[in-house]
Amino acid sequence: MSSDVERVGEVVEPLITGEEKVGMVVFSTIVAVCGSYSFGTCVAYSSPAQYELMRDLDLSYSQYAVFGSIITIGAMLGAITSGRIADLFGRKGAMWLAAIVCISGWVAIYWAWGTISLYLGRCLTGYAIGIFSYVVPVYIGEITPSKLRGLLASLNQLLIVIGLSATYVIGAFLSWRLLALTGLIPCGILCIGLSFIPESPRWLAMKGRSEEFNASLRKLRGAHADISVEETAIQTSLHVLNGLPKATILTMFDENNIRAVIISVGLMAIQQLGGINGIIFYSEHIFTTAGFNPSLGSILFSLLQVVLTALGAFLMDRAGRRSLLLLSSSGLLLGNLLIAFSFLLQDKGYALDLVPDLAIGGVLVYIAAFSMGMGAVPWIIMSEVFPLHVKGIGGAMVTLMNWITTWTVSFSFTFLMMWSTYGTFLIFAAVCALGIVFIYKMVPETKGRTLEEIHASLNS
Repeated sequence: MSSDVERVGEVVEPLITGEEKVGMVVFSTIVAVCGSYSFGTCVAYSSPAQYELMRDLDLSYSQYAVFGSIITIGAMLGAITSGRIADLFGRKGAMWLAAIVCISGWVAIYWAWGTISLYLGRCLTGYAIGIFSYVVPVYIGEITPSKLRGLLASLNQLLIVIGLSATYVIGAFLSWRLLALTGLIPCGILCIGLSFIPESPRWLAMKGRSEEFNASLRKLRGAHADISVEETAIQTSLHVLNGLPKATILTMFDENNIRAVIISVGLMAIQQLGGINGIIFYSEHIFTTAGFNPSLGSILFSLLQVVLTALGAFLMDRAGRRSLLLLSSSGLLLGNLLIAFSFLLQDKGYALDLVPDLAIGGVLVYIAAFSMGMGAVPWIIMSEVFPLHVKGIGGAMVTLMNWITTWTVSFSFTFLMMWSTYGTFLIFAAVCALGIVFIYKMVPETKGRTLEEIHASLNS
């Protein structure tokens, strides 16, 4: 066998060769992650806009709480429909739809003079990010050669973080209406960019659109690249999948798919139940309660997220997914324990001068660890482990799990903190400890392997 191919059971698929170009793959990824940036802006908007918006529209705290949280309801609806939309209209079609819905949501917020338009707009932006959270990593995973897939797929999480941080910063200088208009920018760029990038060749092959499949693959790999082996690999894999019964929700629990479901759902549960959204949504409260300057803490928080997410992207195809997950989970465990210990000292009245340092140290350790692995890798693995014929159903199930657990932690965090500040973070630490065991026992290394090889290994 020549050195430029690798075996996938009985199927071969090329690695990157000297003739193969990656410019279009990189450009397509940059366009797609405009949806990820939009995701970050939508989630972050409610924080810098809060007080001015409440004053201008005369909203109570309970009304604003509905505005802040209804995005999660929209995201759950988006998650439920994301897989079906991406399978029916294509990965590009799903991104088009999400961008248009998101634009509609931002316009509704901008023109709002009461709660109805405000809530509708927030719910629409939530629906859009529910779709973005599924389709962006799937599209990147399906167009990218195996040696670059980890790096480029990590840009999804990096742009979410940049969108979050940028909205916090811009929100300090703009009114809430102008801040809503800035949310139109990434959606507009995405709509324009989608006109210049190819559809996922694997989706085109699944739909039997052979000529478009060939053209898309050639556009991604370069005009002079030899795509014959990769084309044969994808078509052979799809021929096997097409011989299987039509996928339903029950299909996800048969012996061929159950391990992919367990891995993906398990990682999403660990990602969220380990406390990330409690820390993100209430970081200023944590800093204030611990006696640390909340403004300084938030600045350090945002900068660390961006820098460490970028480092994690760089390491993704070097250290490997599984190694980063184990390292990240260990850091999450340590961060939660430090925060818990700081609140325990505060509660008992011991070493009070150490409490702020332990709290901020724990939060920064947690964010550093999350940014380097647990933030991006579960989405990457979700896009890798499901075969094409069940990817829509499986991806929607996993994305829905992510948003349900997001809502669970966000909703319960305040009540948990009222029950016990240190007990809350001990619960999060216990989840992270279980996560380390789960990753060690269940999660395979997917670095440098083709999608077809990964699918074959899960069923071996």
